[in-house]
Amino acid sequence: MIGRLNHVGVATPSIADSVRMYADLLGATRAHEPFDLPAQGVRVCFIDLPNSQVELIEPLGDDSPIHGFLAKNPKGGQHHICFEVEDILAARDDLRAKGATILGTGEPRIGAHGTPILFLHPKDMGGVLVELMQTPQPADGMEAH
Repeated sequence: MIGRLNHVGVATPSIADSVRMYADLLGATRAHEPFDLPAQGVRVCFIDLPNSQVELIEPLGDDSPIHGFLAKNPKGGQHHICFEVEDILAARDDLRAKGATILGTGEPRIGAHGTPILFLHPKDMGGVLVELMQTPQPADGMEAH
């Protein structure tokens, strides 16, 4: 079921500051333009790596779910990891059958790459918030890294 690592999500109080840090300290050369995901309460920016991406996540609005994370981690930090799966519904059903908890309603929603996503509860994943996303297809208009 598990596919390639698509990205590591990093919560940050400032996307601009984080982009500079990744460029200045680690030599990152390509950061995409930040964009808002109002349905998820976040502003997002992807930094391209040779084999994956870092997804910077900044709160958008007062009810952003990232505020709670940043209250505990004021400078930000690793928020989640994201793996691709070929069929998000089959992955969800398989995980539920194995006893894993799908966060939210359990219905996929559209994520930052324009493809369906789900999140798995950290209690079932060794303390790590795991995002599953359906593998982007070239027809989705997104780059497959």
